[in-house]
Amino acid sequence: MAKKKAAKKGKPVVSGKLKNKDYLEELARLHVEMVKLQEWVQHSGAKVCIIFEGRDGAGKGGTIKALTERVSPRVFRVMALPAPTDREKSQMYVQRYLPHLPAAGEVVIFDRSWYNRAGVERVMGFCTEEQVRNFLTSVPRVEQALVESGIILIKYWLEVSQEEQTRRLKERITDGRKIWKLSPMDLKSYNRWYDYSRARDDMFEATDTDFAPWRVANSNDKRRARLNIISDVLGSIPYEEIPRAKVKLPKRQAPGDYREPDYPYRRIAERF
Repeated sequence: MAKKKAAKKGKPVVSGKLKNKDYLEELARLHVEMVKLQEWVQHSGAKVCIIFEGRDGAGKGGTIKALTERVSPRVFRVMALPAPTDREKSQMYVQRYLPHLPAAGEVVIFDRSWYNRAGVERVMGFCTEEQVRNFLTSVPRVEQALVESGIILIKYWLEVSQEEQTRRLKERITDGRKIWKLSPMDLKSYNRWYDYSRARDDMFEATDTDFAPWRVANSNDKRRARLNIISDVLGSIPYEEIPRAKVKLPKRQAPGDYREPDYPYRRIAERF
């Protein structure tokens, strides 16, 4: 069913370098479908939760931006939680994520999620192996409860090669627009590639379930990865186009005695 819908609502190219023109054309088409999805979510009261995980520099932020670029932030909420407080550290591990789960008519996107425990926290030694084992054992039960409550749960792992990750992280060092993306944690974790690989493999084995499977996207080509993921989202949710009345702009009111003021002291935001 999902594959059939994906073929109908998106046809991402599977090989070769994707040209920017082709990317923008397909992205514009998918954005139209995303608006239809948004209207269906609001109309039907659906609850959608999308999780993005992957190595540093895998392209999670750019993919989320492309996914949400043309929809309302009141319907599509992006959650990127900071490090837990001392109080949150004493809670059940997934507890701090629960208040952010979607209500009816919402799509919540997690830019990293409770899977931090299986990834960065494990690799960087922020939790014990016993805590990791408990998490990997318990999280499928939590996710099954979410799905049974009516939440559409979609999990993505963005996979990037060592070479491409290195290129992107080096670019962040020299690009003043991207330097904020390079955290001290990124630098500490950079040389632990295979520790992350082992942690990822353990996570997949324990949490790739029939009711909440992992979907892996090759993100070496960012444009292609974005189109593939947006198309997959559309193909994974049984949305329908909601009929809407034709929109016609009404006539403006007459100005009457109103005259536009001329304030010589008004600050004008013009610099170019």
